[in-house]
Amino acid sequence: MRKVIFAINLTINGSADHTSGIADDELHDFYTDWFDNVEVILFGRKTYQLMESFWPIAHKDSRSTKSILRFADKINSVSKIVVSKTLTEVDWNNSQIFKGNIKDEISRLKKEKGKSISIGGLSLASYLTSQGLIDEYWFLVHPIFSDNSKNLFQNLIKPVQLKLIDIQKLKSGVVVSHYQKIKGNT
Repeated sequence: MRKVIFAINLTINGSADHTSGIADDELHDFYTDWFDNVEVILFGRKTYQLMESFWPIAHKDSRSTKSILRFADKINSVSKIVVSKTLTEVDWNNSQIFKGNIKDEISRLKKEKGKSISIGGLSLASYLTSQGLIDEYWFLVHPIFSDNSKNLFQNLIKPVQLKLIDIQKLKSGVVVSHYQKIKGNT
């Protein structure tokens, strides 16, 4: 059975805005390796459009480092499912739109053989967490305070208890905390 996993960059004060982190080569290398265990990414519309605006053309950007290009190659090759009621088409390779019941789709995908299913997007992750559908969380906490108010899991109704699996420290000071949902916990 496949796992549903979620990784997110956060500041110390909980901001999940992509512009508030340390996007260095080490971080890109971490995510490139992390995606070795991912076969499908479920994106919310906003995150999909953000990612789709750069990663397919990363090789054309003169500022792209080897680490950025390795990550681009990895994420461009992964299957992508965009959960959206408003999008009518997607242009990023290996992408498709999903407009059905996301809980049913997650259940179907989890029963298939293969690598993990990654979640991309704050709203989607928050909803799936509230439904007890995410198995593992990877929080990459950057040593930064941010004034951005995009905080994670703002609308949870009840607590979700996690078990710490591992902690890793990157040279930049980013702390990677890997958690697993405790079975029977929503």
